[in-house]
Amino acid sequence: MSESSNETRGLQTLLIGIDAGARSILEPQFDRHQLPNLQRLFEGASGALESQIPPWTASAWPSLYTGMNPGKHGVFDFLDFEGYEWSVVNATHVRRRSLWEYLDKHGYRSVVVNVPVTHPPRPFDGALVPGYTAPESPECHPPGLFSEMVDAIGEYKVYGTVESATDCVRMRGDAFRYLVDRFEPDFGFVQFQWTDAICHKRPGDWTELERVYGAVDRQIGEIIDVCSPRNVIVVSDHGMGPYNGRTFLVNEYLDQQGYVQTTNGGIGMPSWSAVRDRQLKRGVSATRYDTSFIERLTAVAARFGMTSQRIESLLSVLGLKQFVLRHVPTTAISTAAQQVDFPRSRAYMRSRTELGVRINLEGREPEGIVPQGEYESIRSDLIDRLQAVETPAGNPVFESVVRREQQFSGPFSDQAPDIVTIPTDFDQFLSTQIGTQQFSEPNEPWNHKREGVIAALGESIDEATPLTDAHLFDIAPTVLATFDVPADVAMDGRVLPIVDSVGEQEYSPFELEYRRVTTDESIEDRLADLGYIE
Repeated sequence: MSESSNETRGLQTLLIGIDAGARSILEPQFDRHQLPNLQRLFEGASGALESQIPPWTASAWPSLYTGMNPGKHGVFDFLDFEGYEWSVVNATHVRRRSLWEYLDKHGYRSVVVNVPVTHPPRPFDGALVPGYTAPESPECHPPGLFSEMVDAIGEYKVYGTVESATDCVRMRGDAFRYLVDRFEPDFGFVQFQWTDAICHKRPGDWTELERVYGAVDRQIGEIIDVCSPRNVIVVSDHGMGPYNGRTFLVNEYLDQQGYVQTTNGGIGMPSWSAVRDRQLKRGVSATRYDTSFIERLTAVAARFGMTSQRIESLLSVLGLKQFVLRHVPTTAISTAAQQVDFPRSRAYMRSRTELGVRINLEGREPEGIVPQGEYESIRSDLIDRLQAVETPAGNPVFESVVRREQQFSGPFSDQAPDIVTIPTDFDQFLSTQIGTQQFSEPNEPWNHKREGVIAALGESIDEATPLTDAHLFDIAPTVLATFDVPADVAMDGRVLPIVDSVGEQEYSPFELEYRRVTTDESIEDRLADLGYIE
C-alpha cells in the first residue's frame, strides 16, 4: 500500500455495470415488480447517465473507469487500426490509469469481474477477471487465478450463448462472491454484459430480455446480501432501444459524391456478407458446399461487374434471396462484394462504430492520396455535405457533424476519425457497406442509444440530492470520492453532487510500455455476430 492504509476491511463501495441499461427497459419491469433488487436501488438517488461519443462498449467502459474521454485514454472503437489493417482492442490500448489502479495508489484493494477491455490485466492490489474482448479462458490477475476460481465455483465462461445467458449471469455472481471472500476488497466492480447482447441477438423479444434481467437482478440481490457493501452504485455504459429510422450507407454516399473508390474480389471492406450473417444469427444454417468452386465462380462474376449487391437485387426480384443466403458461404459473398478500395479513396468510413469519416491523408496513411494542403478544404466540404443529408422522409440523418478536435481532447485525439458523425437521436443506423442505394431498412431493429442510467444508495450517498446532468465521465471521480480519494486533475468528469467531493490532485504520469495485438479470431467472430463488425 503506497500512500495510506485501510486497516478495516469490508466492501466500502460496490459498482455494478449493466451494459446497455435503459429506463425504457427497466421501468416496465419495475411496474410489474419483476426486479425487486434493482428497483430498491433506483428508489435511492437515480437518473439518466449520458454516454459519450461513440456510445459503444469497447470505448465507453474505458471512459467510465478512467473518467476520461477517448482522446485521453486512446480507445475509440472495438478495432485498433495500423494503417488499413485492424485488430480488436484490448487493455494494452487503454493508456490511462483505471479506477482500481487509483484506489491501489491510496492503499485500497479491489475485485473486478467481467469489465470490458481489461485483458490482459495489469497488476494491482486485488483480483481481476476480464470481460468483453478477452479470450474465452482469459489471463486473470493474479496469475493462475482463473484455474483457482473455476476449481472453486465450477464452470466460468466470458461469452456463452443465448441459451446459456442466465448461466453466464450466474457465473458473474459466483465469481464475484468467491473473490470478495478470497481477497476481502474495499472496492468491487462487477459487470453484466448479457443485458446488451440479448438486445442484439433477440431484438424486441421481451420474454428473453426479462429472462436475462431477472437473472441479473437475482445476482445483484445475492451479492448485496453476502457482501454487505456500504455503498452501491449502478451504471450503464449507454442505453438501448428500437431504431425507427433508416440505415444510411455512408460509403455508398461517399462513392456517389466522388470520395470513395471501390473494388471487387474480396480484398477490401466487405459489404453484402453482413446480410447473410444476420440470417445465421437468427438460426438459419448453411448446408455443405464446395467453397473453392463457389468462390471462384463469384470472383469471375465480380470481374464482369456482377457484384453481390446486384446479385442481391436480382435474387430479391426472383424470390431466391433467402435460398442463397442459406446455401452460399460468407467468404463467397465477400469475394463478389463491391468494396471500399482504401488506397484509392479520398475519404471513407472504415468502422461504423467509430462514428466518423477518415481522410486518406498523405504522410499519415500507408498509401495516402490527399495532399496535406487540401486536408482542411476536404474536411469542410465533407462536413457541409454530410450535414445536409436527409432520409427519404426528409429528416436529417445527423444531429451533428464536427471536426474531431471539437469532440475529443488529449494526446490520442489524432487517432479519432477526422470527421465525427452523430446520428439524429441515434435513430439512424450507419453502415460501412457499399450498396445499390444510399438508404435501406435498419440493419438491426434495436441498437445503442446515448442515454443510460445511474442509481446510488448507501452511507456516502445523499439520496435527497437530485441526480441530474450525470455523465459517463463522472463515475470514476464519484467512486473515488466515496473513499475520500481525490480525483485526477486530468479527468473530464466531476464528482456528482450525491457524494462529497475531496477535490483533485495531480497524479504521477501513467506509463504503459507495451502493446499487444489481439490474435484470437473468435473474438472478431463474436463482434461480427453482434453487428459491431460488418
